[in-house]
Amino acid sequence: MRDAPLDPRDTIGLEPEQLPRHIAIIMDGNGRWARQRGLPRINGHAEGAKAVRAVVTYCARLGIEALTLYSFSSENWKRPRAEVDFLMELYGQYLIAERGEITENNVRLIHIGRREGLPASVLGEMDTTVALSRDNSGLKLCLALNYGSRDEIVSAVKRIAGDIRDGRRSVDDIDEQLIGDSLQTAGVRDPDLLIRTAGEFRVSNFLLWQISYAEIVVTPRLWPEFTVDELNAAIIEFARRERRYGDVAPRSAPPRTTPAFTGSSDSGGGP
Repeated sequence: MRDAPLDPRDTIGLEPEQLPRHIAIIMDGNGRWARQRGLPRINGHAEGAKAVRAVVTYCARLGIEALTLYSFSSENWKRPRAEVDFLMELYGQYLIAERGEITENNVRLIHIGRREGLPASVLGEMDTTVALSRDNSGLKLCLALNYGSRDEIVSAVKRIAGDIRDGRRSVDDIDEQLIGDSLQTAGVRDPDLLIRTAGEFRVSNFLLWQISYAEIVVTPRLWPEFTVDELNAAIIEFARRERRYGDVAPRSAPPRTTPAFTGSSDSGGGP
């Protein structure tokens, strides 16, 4: 049974048009969460998966158009083999376990990142879940798995160059729209809000082209501690900001009565 939609006016005191249409999240702090508790890093990843489920379900019910989660970067292969193997197994289990929730909440799963290098078992479960959800019309859940933004841009440039070489395009065809349409996020609007957990102030090769005008919110909360309340606070902070897009005045004037989001000081964040 599909969960009932949420009205943002009742849930967080905002009008629907004040919500970000696309939220991107750099989910950081799983290992730190485990270390603070004297646990293996893999325990932190397992706990972080619970936060993923809560955030995805909530965004679907709130009517968010797209949610992109930075799950595993192309640089994460440098981690210890046992940790990487556990993560791959966890992804496969997640893709199986969440099919019911994805279907019931009308979520469409999209994979961004290289397929090369991912285990066949993960690719199989990914392809099955993507196919099952392809016709869903609600939240677009973009799972960035084996993803690196520079690699994504290089691949897009190569495809465009190949089209020019083969006479399908000319150099004059190159513009921002063409480049955007050549990225793996084609068909998904650019993020309005980028959230990073664990108090780190960097974007870590994530959606470098797409986040050009995204509002950025950093919380000291470690990802396993990230709750719907933390997400609501980030959305409220987004709603109070004036989005200028390089202009001298905001495109629209959001109300300035909502409180700023500063995060919680008791999260245990930090390096």
